[in-house]
Amino acid sequence: MHRIVVRLSCLLLLLCPVVALGQDLAFKAESIGPDTAAAMSALAAQAMAVYRDANRDRYLDNLFRLQMLSGRYSDASRTLDSLRIRRGNRVSLSATATNILYQILANARARSSGPQLDDAFRQAYRAALARLDDRTSALVVRNSNISHFVLDRAVFRAFRPLARKASISLADGLTLLKAYQAQQAFRVIVPLAAPIDVEDDRRRYVIDYNLKVPTPGGGTVCAMVIRQRSTTRPLPTLLNFTIYADSESNVSDARRAASNGYVGVVGLTRGKRCSPDTPVPYEYDGIDAAALIDWIAKQPWSDGRVGMFGGSYEGFTQWAAAKQLPKALKTIIPAVAVGPGIDVPMDGNLFLSFVYPWPFYTLDNKELDDTTYFNFDRWSKLNHTWYTSGRAYRDLDKIDGKPNPVFDRWIDHPTYDAYWQRMIPYKEDFARINIPVLQTAGYYFGGPGAAVYYLTEHYRYNPKANSYLVIGPYDHVLGQRGLVGLLGDTSYVMGGYRADPVALTDFGELRYQWFDWVFKDGPKPALLKDKVNYQVMGANVWKHAPSVEAMADQRLRFYLSPIRVDSGYRLTPNGYSGGTHVEQTVEFADRSDSNRVAPGGGVVARAIDTWNGIQFVSPVLPGPFELSGLFSGQLDFLCNKQDFDFQISLYELRSSGDYVLLSTYWTRASAVRDLSHRTLLRPGIREHLDYQSVRLTSRLIQDGSRLVVLINVIKQPDMQINYGTGKDVSDESISDAGEPLKISWYGDSYIDLPVRRQ
Repeated sequence: MHRIVVRLSCLLLLLCPVVALGQDLAFKAESIGPDTAAAMSALAAQAMAVYRDANRDRYLDNLFRLQMLSGRYSDASRTLDSLRIRRGNRVSLSATATNILYQILANARARSSGPQLDDAFRQAYRAALARLDDRTSALVVRNSNISHFVLDRAVFRAFRPLARKASISLADGLTLLKAYQAQQAFRVIVPLAAPIDVEDDRRRYVIDYNLKVPTPGGGTVCAMVIRQRSTTRPLPTLLNFTIYADSESNVSDARRAASNGYVGVVGLTRGKRCSPDTPVPYEYDGIDAAALIDWIAKQPWSDGRVGMFGGSYEGFTQWAAAKQLPKALKTIIPAVAVGPGIDVPMDGNLFLSFVYPWPFYTLDNKELDDTTYFNFDRWSKLNHTWYTSGRAYRDLDKIDGKPNPVFDRWIDHPTYDAYWQRMIPYKEDFARINIPVLQTAGYYFGGPGAAVYYLTEHYRYNPKANSYLVIGPYDHVLGQRGLVGLLGDTSYVMGGYRADPVALTDFGELRYQWFDWVFKDGPKPALLKDKVNYQVMGANVWKHAPSVEAMADQRLRFYLSPIRVDSGYRLTPNGYSGGTHVEQTVEFADRSDSNRVAPGGGVVARAIDTWNGIQFVSPVLPGPFELSGLFSGQLDFLCNKQDFDFQISLYELRSSGDYVLLSTYWTRASAVRDLSHRTLLRPGIREHLDYQSVRLTSRLIQDGSRLVVLINVIKQPDMQINYGTGKDVSDESISDAGEPLKISWYGDSYIDLPVRRQ
């Protein structure tokens, strides 16, 4: 949903090398700041003296960076040569493009300095671009325009946890040095490359900016079109329809489409850039995108066929356009597509406060309000102040001091009502969508988006749908790009989890394989062997199934028993009927936890957060076996309030003591049966809620592991607090807390796990 956050997070994730040795490096925080060249050079020399890595690609990739920071530019250029020869075509084109820039800079610095350096770089860069084909040059130019904000933030994030240390691990040192090397290189590259990039665009492309296209109801959208000069025949068009009026990213998206033999078009939500309207997110994007598609089909450069691509919000706009059934729309590729009312700004009807600043970011001006959105201290303070004050959720903008009318309109629709339903396909709308669809998504941290919802609803109402899903150990960023970042670097580690080699995919390349298959009779992408294509974590394989249900061939049921085990309770294969139960109490009026630092939080962690929670742990399990799909089950409980919000988290507890997050499911209890209608609980009467998670997982569970089910009642500063009165939760405040929430979890509550034996 947040494009700049996506760019930033991508850079942070890719800067996580895996190192063979565990040496420490001397580190003086007072002399090594995030922009201290001499100290960083000395640190790079230290690292280079001890760094070894069995992964030759990774070794060479880190080595040339250390050489550049140490001033050994000729050596760095030779290392880049070795890396290029070794990789060949095995690594993404993005990596090739970035290394071209690094090598030009290394060669220029090896021969000159000062003004002569600038001239040497310009001359070499201009000559290199002239030799490159369109596909490679488009990525080189994209990377040469990377935002300094992204790189600066990456250095800050890498440096901050090290600031008070006298020594650091080699792995941490490489993370910091890699971030710093990229930052320093592109501080030189970006301003020198900019005028040459403009020259190259003029030579290769016809670019039309700020085209005003009328839409239904008197609206206007602003569009940009990029076409190859070398091609005059009509071509298929690839459209990215977005609210993110980010000029560099928009041009890069359209240029890349054109470089692959299509017409590239970027359309913006009405009210953005050259549109005179007032910008409104979500509400008009479907009809406006459809109108733009109709307009494209009538242009002389169009062959009448349009495909759409993009991630997060841009994934939503594709489904919103498909709902309108424009004749020229032939395929869509939504990546981690958000579903308004499904997973944003609420998930399970529970509003998530990270969305609160987003309207300012996208609506404050005709482009993007970076300054406001990235004022992290402001938003952290807002959450903390709201939480400690106990005020109603509806008062967030009053506490902040700036009206947020769009967010207020959202919270006026606390269920999945008609307001949300008209934005994306709903029920029978899916039956009419017959174009091929490819979704990419991840298992973690916003990675799923609403992908499972879109996929399952599409097949529910259209059993003959031609809809595919590719999913693996990715988050919201990587679910859009794969494990290859903007600069072509590979993300080996995410949240402490080291990805299997087969998961190191480039979804940018997959995009054009798909479009070539649909529009140019190219081969079907090799990864798409069935409708659901999923990476089994820990097994280093991709598997393929005709449906989500077919990912598993049996269900493994565990009951939430009242048998005590250490600090939790036992998961057992047999239920405990009758009155046996586990008691849970949560004091909603308590704010003593406002500054609490939660343990864990990654994919792999040594501890999990049991605050306001109860954990149930299985016996040691024989393995290995594959756990793949959606978990489900039934909760049998009694509570003293009309509602509460809760989260179920599923972990593998390995024999090493590491917890590996498998999946999470959070929801409002009153929304479990139906997101569109709130069904309040009956205080003092036993309830049975049948639930199913919405986030896929797939992992090979190791022999000797245990499974852990953690149930937390949600009460924290960055989400709504449901006090359980039955009123609109946005209107409740700490004065509604009343007596503590008391839940009795009965022993015939259970969880069903989707498994496949090896």
